[in-house]
Amino acid sequence: MKSLLPALALALPALAHAQGAAIFKDADLALGEKLLADNQCAQCHMKQVGGDGSAIYRPQGRINNAALLRGMVENCSTRLNLQLFPEEVTAIAAVLNRDHYRFKP
Repeated sequence: MKSLLPALALALPALAHAQGAAIFKDADLALGEKLLADNQCAQCHMKQVGGDGSAIYRPQGRINNAALLRGMVENCSTRLNLQLFPEEVTAIAAVLNRDHYRFKP
C-alpha cells in the first residue's frame, strides 16, 4: 500500500488536468455571475491587487487547470466564510473560466 501512495500522488494532478473544464459543463453561469456580484468579489480583488482587480487572475501560472481554479474559488469561500455550496463554487469558477482563464474541456 505504501508503494502506491507516491504513484497516486503523481497521478492525481494529471487526472485533474485531464478532466479539464469539463467540470464546468453543467454549471449555472447566471448563478455564478450573481454570486460574484453579491459577494463583491471584484471589489475584494481590487483591494488586493489594485486597478480593476483582474490582475489577480493567472497569478504567475499558479492556476493552470480547471480543478485548480475551482479550488481557488473554494479557498476564497472558506477564507471569507461565504458558506457556498459546491455547485455555487463551480458556478463562480465556470464564470471565471469563461471570462479569464478559458481552459478547454
